[in-house]
Amino acid sequence: MIGAFATWRNVPMTFTSGGDAGSAQASNYLRMVPNTEGGMFANSIDVGLYAEKTGAASSSYGPRWTELGNSGGKTKAITAGINPSVPDSMNHTYMTIRQASGDQWDVLYDFNLVGSTSDQLKVPRGNPNRIDIGLEVMGPQYVSIPEIANRVQFMSENKTWSRSTTDNTAQVTTLGICGQPMGIPGNPTAVYAAPYCFNAKLTDSTKFAQWAVSKPGPSTVRPASTPSASKGTFNGVDQQALSACLATAPDSCLTSVPGLATCVQTAKICNSTALQSSPSLASRADREAAVTLSDIRSTAAASFGVPQKSLRITSAEAASINLGPELRAQSSVVGHSSVVQVESAMPTHGLEQRGLTFDGFRATYSAVTGQLLEACWGHLCR
Repeated sequence: MIGAFATWRNVPMTFTSGGDAGSAQASNYLRMVPNTEGGMFANSIDVGLYAEKTGAASSSYGPRWTELGNSGGKTKAITAGINPSVPDSMNHTYMTIRQASGDQWDVLYDFNLVGSTSDQLKVPRGNPNRIDIGLEVMGPQYVSIPEIANRVQFMSENKTWSRSTTDNTAQVTTLGICGQPMGIPGNPTAVYAAPYCFNAKLTDSTKFAQWAVSKPGPSTVRPASTPSASKGTFNGVDQQALSACLATAPDSCLTSVPGLATCVQTAKICNSTALQSSPSLASRADREAAVTLSDIRSTAAASFGVPQKSLRITSAEAASINLGPELRAQSSVVGHSSVVQVESAMPTHGLEQRGLTFDGFRATYSAVTGQLLEACWGHLCR
């Protein structure tokens, strides 16, 4: 495989009140593992939709991409495009394609380039590789997610997009399927129930068609917004046809939209409507529920697995603050136009689960929502 493509609607990922910042997260992602010699936790590229509880009444939401490398990792929020931080219930596309020369990969969101890897392994011809797609949660008691219909394709070396055969797929559901027996001895009627269960279903015949997943719980659906469509041709792509395809059948766009497949492989900037992000459409409740420095401190410490007292925090309002538990910064609210940078030299696992430890991390958060905007750990911070 030299490419992976997925599409789904950006549905709301909501969190209940209660719980500390960093106590709950949700992500629906596409993961490309170009070389599986390292097993399940080999170097990889993720691109997907992420939400996180950033305070008692605040949360972040939006797409981002992540690279896990030999000596560290990096992640970056995707801020360009159509309503990237709004659950607009519209179809969006996620893609990674190997570069024409070398072993590194480009990452695209809504058919536009948003980043490139720097530390992926070589891909020997004939070496197995893997695509994962699905939903992951932390703190399920706080998280509610409606059904997400994941559709995925891969590109082979002849630059043809295909669906995987059913024989080449595997399904894993670690939280239990809602309504199914738990298998508890002496209690045959016990079944998996909300909020500690998933609904999951693979829709296919001989080819992988759709992996539909959800996690039940209370949710508040925000109003959807519909962007206006661009017209004409942009980098060889019929923009009106692309807009119509994204709204109805995005998994067919690579073959049905004139010029799109060629643009994705060459220019990698193919969607003129998604070049700039729209003005923030966050609800009034979200804008008013500003996070505190204490919230950001808690989130960073929990996410990177380091003591809070080891963090060094810098913002536009506070020059350089060492947020030990005894300091006053836990009640400070940072201005809406600023970001907060958090650093630590302590050993960290980074934002990954490979059982590795790296020297230090650096992360930047939005001072309004607490959203992680950019981060690196280990040698990829250099």
